[in-house]
Amino acid sequence: MRSFQKDGGLKVTGRDALVHDPPTALLRYHSCMNSASSFRIEQATAADIPLVLALIRELAEFERLLPEARATEADLRETLFGDRPFAEVVIGRVGSEAAGFALFFHNYSTFLGKPGIYLEDLFVRPAHRGKGFGEQLLRHLAQLAVQRGCGRFEWSVLDWNQQAIDFYKKLGAQPLSDWTTFRVTGEVLQQLAGEAE
Repeated sequence: MRSFQKDGGLKVTGRDALVHDPPTALLRYHSCMNSASSFRIEQATAADIPLVLALIRELAEFERLLPEARATEADLRETLFGDRPFAEVVIGRVGSEAAGFALFFHNYSTFLGKPGIYLEDLFVRPAHRGKGFGEQLLRHLAQLAVQRGCGRFEWSVLDWNQQAIDFYKKLGAQPLSDWTTFRVTGEVLQQLAGEAE
């Protein structure tokens, strides 16, 4: 059983978390699609910007962080679909309805000498929960990680979201309690940048 260490948040280990046989994984994945009300996962395009922003705001409301969700459609157009996209988005749909989304980007492990995938946001709308759609989104990203030669697939979760923590552990992800995330933003970021000049 292989184990993929990471730099913070959660790590994914073992064959149940990162599938090492993509063809078999794809067969399982399509089987799940057929049994889950024709749930499908599509790469977002610029035409989906209003939807992506709506999903981000719904996620922020669920996380009790709505006042911090200041992104605009213009921001998403520039940073996700502009000349230099900084992240990717996939949308899970049932019929014509968006059931959820995942936003992710590549990071890098100097210890492994390989890229990784960092999951920034995973959200399934309340009406579509309990149907395995969140797991399908995670497995889709795990497949991308394997296909792209990544050594890690990682994300963070709010401490109070025990249901999500239990779900991730069931999939083989492990919390890394010996790491602490640091962040600078806003005026503090500007001050730090100014001191480097």
